[in-house]
Amino acid sequence: MARSRKRDEVDPSKVVAYLRVSSQEQADSGLGLAAQRSAIEGEAARRGWTVVAWHEDAGISGKSLKRPALAAALADVEQGRAAALVAAKLDRLSRSLLDFASLMERARAGGWGLVAFDLQVDTTTPGGEMMANVMASFAQYERRLIGQRTRDALGALKAGGASLGRPRTLPAEVLNRIVAEHEAGAGWSEIARRLNADSVPTAQGGARWHPSTVRYVSLAASAPPASAPPSAYTHPQEPA
Repeated sequence: MARSRKRDEVDPSKVVAYLRVSSQEQADSGLGLAAQRSAIEGEAARRGWTVVAWHEDAGISGKSLKRPALAAALADVEQGRAAALVAAKLDRLSRSLLDFASLMERARAGGWGLVAFDLQVDTTTPGGEMMANVMASFAQYERRLIGQRTRDALGALKAGGASLGRPRTLPAEVLNRIVAEHEAGAGWSEIARRLNADSVPTAQGGARWHPSTVRYVSLAASAPPASAPPSAYTHPQEPA
């Protein structure tokens, strides 16, 4: 990330322009590169801007900020070659409100302006900055909604008995040991005691085996093959 700089360190009339069109939008005259360029040229003439560089991402989706021309445009403003990054439409910069909010924060921290004509977002003016703040608030709201939906989904899975978190597997030698000792006549409690005495970790990485866990592993190993190998079976209530 380039160092933060004050806006008055760079000629405010110098801007870089960013254009983008995806493959599906090539035939859409309202979103074409020529239409975007014309809109920016017109606004530049009206406001006395000098466009020092044009950056085009042709045939690239706006779902991600990882685009070569956008990276070059950001480098221009962050390295002081221009005072603002300009786009004809907000969705040319990003189709994600969260990603656009991150761009606005990057602009604020770096001391450069961000302008999108269609929604009157312009961080170089008080009114445009207010609109940017409104959009940032909506982005925060969207972020919280995503978090709440994620928590609700995980809660529903947990209530349904699903095992959450990264699964661990039980080494084949431990599984074979349990099966062999049980076939030799050892009970679940005795096998658990031996495993604990030998400091053998459970499938979930726990330090203590319980008779119910040993029984579950043994029964799972003797069950008909399922989608997961026996070594991946873990007791649903096994302590961590």
